[in-house]
Amino acid sequence: MTLKLPDLPYAYDALAPFMSAETLEYHHDKHHLAYVENGNKLLAGSKYEGQSLEDIVKNAYADKAVGLINNVGQHYNHLQFWQWMKKGGGGKKLPGKIQTLVDAYGGFDKVRTDFIEAGKGQFGSGWAWLAIKDGKLEVVKTPNGENPLMYGSKPILGVDVWEHSYYIDYRNARPKYLEAWFDNLVNWEHVEALAG
Repeated sequence: MTLKLPDLPYAYDALAPFMSAETLEYHHDKHHLAYVENGNKLLAGSKYEGQSLEDIVKNAYADKAVGLINNVGQHYNHLQFWQWMKKGGGGKKLPGKIQTLVDAYGGFDKVRTDFIEAGKGQFGSGWAWLAIKDGKLEVVKTPNGENPLMYGSKPILGVDVWEHSYYIDYRNARPKYLEAWFDNLVNWEHVEALAG
C-alpha cells in the first residue's frame, strides 16, 4: 500500500478561531506530509507492503518497528484527526450510539474531564483518545505515533497533543487548546461512524 496525503475536508481557515489557518497549513502540509513520505520509504520492499493500514499499524507495533510505529501510526492518526474536526463542532448533543457509550461511562462531563486530563497528562508528544474495548468506552493516552489499535482497542476520537497542533495558537497552554478543541471542534458524527 502507498500512503497518500488527503486533502483537508474544509478550508484552512474553517476552524478559526479555535485552530488557525497557519496551524493547519503547517500541521497538514508539512508534518502530515512528512509522515507520509517517511512511511512510504520505510514500507517500500518491507514485509508490510500489501497489508491494510490498520494491519500495518498493529503489526509494526507487535514487531517493535519504531520507524513505522511513528510514521505510519501518525499517518493513521492524522487521517482521522482531520475528520474529527469541523466548523461548528463540539457541544453536548451527541448521536444516539455515542450518547449510550458516554452514559455508561459516567456521563458527558466525566468523559470531557477525563479526556482533557489525559491530554494534559501525556508527557511530551502524543495523543488522548476515546476508544472502545469490549463494548465499553475508555479514555487513554499514547506517546508519539501510537494509538489504541496497537493495544487492542478501537479508537473513535483522538486529539493530537504534539506541540505543532497548538503552539501557534495557544503557545504552551495545552489545557486551553484541549478545552477549545473538545468544546468547539469535535465532529461527533464522525465519532459515531467510527464507533460502528
